Amino acid sequence: MMQRSVWLASVVAAFGGVAHAQDSVVARGDEVFQYWCAPCHAPGPRHPGTQALEALYKGAKPAALEQRTDLLPELTRAFVRTGVSVMPPFRKTEISDADLAALATYLAPKGP
Repeated sequence: MMQRSVWLASVVAAFGGVAHAQDSVVARGDEVFQYWCAPCHAPGPRHPGTQALEALYKGAKPAALEQRTDLLPELTRAFVRTGVSVMPPFRKTEISDADLAALATYLAPKGP
């Protein structure tokens, strides 16, 4: 019985660690978004990226990136690295691969 308790505690700790790691990645993604993306892509009229997306989508999709539910990580990575329209590409010296992965996770669709 003692071995089973130890095993169960190990499993719970492992999954708790995974959840904590995921929370850390999402938190880092939020930090990256606030620093690099929010000046253009936060909600509101003073954010040119949001305004451009509002004109493009005409209400069919949310214009503010944090409100989107369809931003797959691959799409976020592509836009950040290559740029789109007037949005410049961001180099790895600006947004590292690790920070870009965190940002993509932060903006990715969440489970139900």
